[in-house]
Amino acid sequence: MKAKRNPPRERAVTLRFVAEPADENLYGKVHGGAVMKWIDQAGYACATNWCAGACVTVYVGGIRFYEPIQIGHLVEVQARLIHTGRTSMHVAVDVLSRDLRTRESHATTHCVIVFVALGADGQPVDVPPWRPRTKADRALEDYAKRRLELSRTLEVERRPWLARAGEDSPGAFPENR
Repeated sequence: MKAKRNPPRERAVTLRFVAEPADENLYGKVHGGAVMKWIDQAGYACATNWCAGACVTVYVGGIRFYEPIQIGHLVEVQARLIHTGRTSMHVAVDVLSRDLRTRESHATTHCVIVFVALGADGQPVDVPPWRPRTKADRALEDYAKRRLELSRTLEVERRPWLARAGEDSPGAFPENR
């Protein structure tokens, strides 16, 4: 009997499906919340595939909706690993929409998600490192690192606001006082 070999670790996942009427918002397009769910699902599949274990979303940054998605269009959600830390995986996600009748396609949404790998005890565990191999890969990793630094800066700025969250409900923001 031959020993089973694990397939090579892949850094990208693509989900494809048709946008259904159940995804429709009040304006006849796909609801942004549905798009965000698809983004998280594709990102999770990508990160889980990379770390070969459980992981959780810890950050979604810079989600940008460029164009609405029409009901009945083919939706393609492309998730690609662009950086790894010790326990984290940064995944860029792009959403495209294609009219099946005209075959016209366009980008609709982009964001970066950070996942942390978890062990059986629910604590963070190390992930296999990803190394860029091409100029495009290096540019994507640099993009992830810049986003990480921006995220850290925003976290420092956000701390005073979060510390006040329980002071003066609702809101606790100065403009609400």
